[in-house]
Amino acid sequence: MSGIADLPYRFEVTATTAEIRERFPALGPGEETGVMVSVAGRIMLSRPQGRFAFIELRDSSGTIQLFGVEGVARDLKQLGRLSLGDWIGASGEVVCTKRGELSVKVLDWVLLAESRRGLGDKWKGISDVELRYRHRELDLWVNEASRRKLRARSKMVSLLRTWLDKRGFIEVETPILHPVAGGALARPFVTYHNALGAELYLRVAPELYLKRLVVGGFERVFEIGRVFRNEGISPRHNPEFTMLELYQAYADYRDLMALTEELVAYLAQEITGSTRLIYADRIVEVGPPWRRATLYELVAENAGVDVSVKMPIERLRRIADDLGVPVEPSWGPGKVVLEIYEKTTEANLWDPVFVCDYPKEVSPLARQHRDDPVLVERFEAILVGRELANAFSELTDPDDQRTRFEAQMALRAAGDEEAMVLDEDYLRALEEGLPPTAGLGIGLDRLAMLLVDAQSIREVIPFPTLRPFHSSRSYGTGGALEDPSDRDRDVFEK
Repeated sequence: MSGIADLPYRFEVTATTAEIRERFPALGPGEETGVMVSVAGRIMLSRPQGRFAFIELRDSSGTIQLFGVEGVARDLKQLGRLSLGDWIGASGEVVCTKRGELSVKVLDWVLLAESRRGLGDKWKGISDVELRYRHRELDLWVNEASRRKLRARSKMVSLLRTWLDKRGFIEVETPILHPVAGGALARPFVTYHNALGAELYLRVAPELYLKRLVVGGFERVFEIGRVFRNEGISPRHNPEFTMLELYQAYADYRDLMALTEELVAYLAQEITGSTRLIYADRIVEVGPPWRRATLYELVAENAGVDVSVKMPIERLRRIADDLGVPVEPSWGPGKVVLEIYEKTTEANLWDPVFVCDYPKEVSPLARQHRDDPVLVERFEAILVGRELANAFSELTDPDDQRTRFEAQMALRAAGDEEAMVLDEDYLRALEEGLPPTAGLGIGLDRLAMLLVDAQSIREVIPFPTLRPFHSSRSYGTGGALEDPSDRDRDVFEK
């Protein structure tokens, strides 16, 4: 093999494998085109046969056969000795072999990079879960399903941006390092800025900054970005994930119900060709309209009990105990009601439903319900038993917001690490005047899971968070590492 110093710095590609197949879809056996191309990619299969060599080349768009013939291809013997996974560039004529295989008849070729580790059995792909996630670059080369899911995710985000742009939303970027961990009930990651001599937090949500932009006159804004929550890992949770957050002035949470169902239906139609999806071998119809129901109604339907924030706390605790729902002594009625809903009802909600009107106690940034002062105008969109979106009619009163923050600070002082802290900069912005506004957050990883029928969030994140692991082991084509249960399942399934 050539040494690293002999490898070229660049290679001129004149056609992708998909372009060749698109241009010559009906070439007959033994036909030649006279068209010369240069292609590049990885070797996925190599079958040297005496005077001939047959190589499957894969690039990012697909595969094509390289057809080497003695006396035509440069150094045919060495070409046939290349290893699976090696990157090569090849130039030659587009032909169809006598057996009817569209091919590039190689005249010249060059090794672009050596693969010093095996790719695994390309016919079976990599089935070892641990190897797939820790070495995603291998998984993507040999498992078409993995590539398909990530391509669909990329298309989803692109379509999402265009859809919002056409509706007058402006994309913005807000800070990732926050002096105050706010915008969501979550435990943050803490870091330290040496020059400022101050602790900072990786954002748990961009919410408070985005609403400050609405105060500043941007009536429709959105951000697609990473958020970070120092929480457990599960098939539905990753410590860093991608969120769409948008804010629309002069709107309330009902307006965002319509926006949400229209957006999800549009993305489903564009990516899968239908609003009727198959997820986990079950049908879910995402076309509008989606059901609207209160949290109270859904608990009554699924748990068979009536609950209300207005009930005495001891009665709510007895109901929770009868349902096998553990509660903490410090929880108020709103938190107990929410816990009953989450433990008995949410996982049963398969078809799309907007779960409406949450307790004020657990929604410190949402506006008081216009018909019930102990509730707020909030919905969560639930599909296939899990939360996809969360939205509010936003709290605009700075005095009420200060009171809510202070209540959160009391919870934090009592040991609730997910409770919010008081953000004076945000309160000052509210004092400048926030018009009636509605805000929406959608977890894009979960949306991608729905659209590509992925049962784990790891399938739609290129490099999911894993327990740190270092080994000098060389992964061969067998690649049978121990099952991830040995290291990751204790955190992955919580």
